[in-house]
Amino acid sequence: MAPDYLTSVRKQFEYYKLLGDQTFAQLPDEALFWQYNAESNSIAIIVQHLWGNMLSRWTDFLTSDGEKEWRNRDAEFETGSRTRADLLAQWEAGWTCLFTALDSITEANQDTMVYIRNQGHSITEAINRQLAHYPYHVGQIVFIGKLVLDGQWQSLSIPRGNSQSYNAEKFAQPKRTVHFTDEYLQNQQPSAS
Repeated sequence: MAPDYLTSVRKQFEYYKLLGDQTFAQLPDEALFWQYNAESNSIAIIVQHLWGNMLSRWTDFLTSDGEKEWRNRDAEFETGSRTRADLLAQWEAGWTCLFTALDSITEANQDTMVYIRNQGHSITEAINRQLAHYPYHVGQIVFIGKLVLDGQWQSLSIPRGNSQSYNAEKFAQPKRTVHFTDEYLQNQQPSAS
């Protein structure tokens, strides 16, 4: 496994975490628990599911099945957390577990077979599985945020009508090799003042 793969994967996960963080920052507390109807998930329920999945998949990542016996997946889709603080604590705990597991991958263990529900995955396959799963749900979080805030929503990407100016700015720069999230993530870091 190439080291640049793990670097790229980490940046991708950081990017999607940031999209969730920026959505939460825009929303009032009650919006985190809003459901379109009884069959839809609130942001809180989606976060609970991500949290449960992340803890299950990434705890003892290289040594135990990714579907832990202690996980109660069905309960992840029931209303649980009722405060912003609880919800954000789950969000952070899940991502911390993921990043800690990624940091544990070395040349010495990169060929380890990882199991999820007794199905063997290479480490790359296991990572890619979650790299497809988590953005799917972060997209739902962002979409719900946009629905709730309507005209008050602050775009997390290129705002409507700004594509030409955005592209002009990018093409005015010389060709270079960077990960597409580098500039975005760097611009989101708090400034030291």
